[in-house]
Amino acid sequence: MDTLFRITKNIRKQFLYFMDHYTLEQLNTIPQGFSNNIIWNIGHCIATQQSLIYKLSGLPMQVSDAFIDTYRNGTIPTGKTTQEEVDYIKSILFTTVEQTQEDFSKNIFVTFHEYTTKSTGFTMENANQAAEFNNFHEGIHLGIILQIRKFL
Repeated sequence: MDTLFRITKNIRKQFLYFMDHYTLEQLNTIPQGFSNNIIWNIGHCIATQQSLIYKLSGLPMQVSDAFIDTYRNGTIPTGKTTQEEVDYIKSILFTTVEQTQEDFSKNIFVTFHEYTTKSTGFTMENANQAAEFNNFHEGIHLGIILQIRKFL
């Protein structure tokens, strides 16, 4: 699983680049034709990773239910994300991955509620598959961010 987490961390480094090099206004901009912005995509990836791996395993997530509700699948930004919120997202960007990697090494993911995604129809039967699918999912959202930046 080392490669899996190296990939996740690499994607998260790309997310960090945007948070470090783009203004708060740019992070919050929703270009015409898009339904969300850069910071929502990043928050959404964290929320999804936690939901897919921890929630479906029946384990406590590392983020609050309010965070999940803000960035869950099907949501859109309802206002401007503050600098404080961006800083929070930065603070959990890598800690969530590192904790997940540690938890996999401790074999805490025993049970799993099978889940089929609405967007791709992919079925995950265990936490390992959820972690693998998560990289695919984060790659999709990195691609969306790369498209959004062209309009800023």
